[in-house]
Amino acid sequence: MAYVLGLDLGTSSLKGLLMNEKGESCGTATADYPLLHPASGYSEQDPAEWIRACEIVFETLKAAVPDFTEELQGISFSGQMHSLVVLNDEQEVLRPAILWNDVRTSAQCAKIMATFGDDLLAITQNIALEGFTLPKILWLQENEPEIWQEVRHLLLPKDYLGFWLTGQQHMDYSDAAGTLLLDVAKKEWSTEILNQFAIPATYLPPLIDSQGKTGVIRPALRQRFGFKHEIQVFAGGADNACAAIGAGILEVETGMVSIGTSGVFLSYEDTKIPHYAGQLHLFNHGIKDRYYSMGVTLAAGHSLSWFKETFAKDLSFEELLAGVGNIGPGANGLLFTPYIVGERTPHVDSRVRGSFIGIDTTHTLSHFSRAVLEGITFSLKDSQQLMETIAGKTFDKIISVGGGAKNPEWLQIQADIFGTEILCLEVEEGPGLGAAMLAATGLGWFASLQECSDTFVSYKKGASPIPTNVEKYQKIYETYQKVYAATKDICYELGE
Repeated sequence: MAYVLGLDLGTSSLKGLLMNEKGESCGTATADYPLLHPASGYSEQDPAEWIRACEIVFETLKAAVPDFTEELQGISFSGQMHSLVVLNDEQEVLRPAILWNDVRTSAQCAKIMATFGDDLLAITQNIALEGFTLPKILWLQENEPEIWQEVRHLLLPKDYLGFWLTGQQHMDYSDAAGTLLLDVAKKEWSTEILNQFAIPATYLPPLIDSQGKTGVIRPALRQRFGFKHEIQVFAGGADNACAAIGAGILEVETGMVSIGTSGVFLSYEDTKIPHYAGQLHLFNHGIKDRYYSMGVTLAAGHSLSWFKETFAKDLSFEELLAGVGNIGPGANGLLFTPYIVGERTPHVDSRVRGSFIGIDTTHTLSHFSRAVLEGITFSLKDSQQLMETIAGKTFDKIISVGGGAKNPEWLQIQADIFGTEILCLEVEEGPGLGAAMLAATGLGWFASLQECSDTFVSYKKGASPIPTNVEKYQKIYETYQKVYAATKDICYELGE
């Protein structure tokens, strides 16, 4: 049976997911690689590690799946967004990649917004933040001019891996949107931005749809790994776009909430671009001529992990949350704001910090645990509310993925706070599934991603909103929204 391979190039590992035409998972492989932290706030990675990891994934699948080399037909990618890879004229890597979670570029972001902020927002639909690629390029120009003098190619991680496989350089629209160099509406590199920041257009690769074919595996690699046929390679997409595709987020009424270390509330957008004025991220989707919007909670699962490690280190997560279902909405007057490392949406504020508010002698560990779950979910509701109020969106269901989908009490809290039916994936494969679906559709196995989704993605019930709880949470949420303004100045003073 024919296979497609989705390669998910994440921050700490490359994951390969092998799928057949029936939408069945036929093999997985993972290879880890290190992060480099040469200075405080710096986060880098050697692109050679991604190649080494890809070699391990190929060899692992070759050993585990007898007909892997004979039946593999296509490969596509999901990739960590924003991270900067620079090559010279000989297409050699000049320095370690500067990753999305590197925060050295605060000065460059301030400069961009002060001199070009309104224009940037109009062209890219986003504001300059440390994670994006453009500030990293400016940092390189200013701090490593000798390296910048040699730069002739700018790529993102998955596109560098695709270049190694095919010898061809491309970038899809969903990843390009995260560089702050793309005119999102026109789907072309912005001449205005490139000229403003002295970036030659020749440094950027051709743009292509996520399902677009970028080439075939180079003959030398085909021979090395023993592939019996020509393997077609497709562009792939940004990790959040691929996660949305892999969760079947292909309709405007369906949202996705993803709770990992950080949290994301994501919504499919049709052909019309909503103007969120930088309050939410807006990017081109992995689906042709479509978009997605998303808000980010910086410390979602991180807040729960921090709470457990600090106050209940000897308990498992299951034990920690065992009593949450016995506590009513609002945790008996206890509120938590998950700003423990600052916040992104709706408050772009790196200096604010989290709070427990309303503590009294009746509160137990279970009250605090429930308050943490509610606070994380309230923070994600901030993004939902922006979508509903600015773009007039309504959600008839939300797909919950990640850590928030693993606990039934938390699923019920999500249903009640979001006021919407919550579904979960029968099998959660992550962004790698979206990448595999892009390859399957690119090969022509399916006429559309929707048709592919009908085969590859299936759901199970998560939780339905309880009307009395929804009403209670609406009032509590209004109180939650007051906490940021009430504590911001105090946090700043304490931080000094």
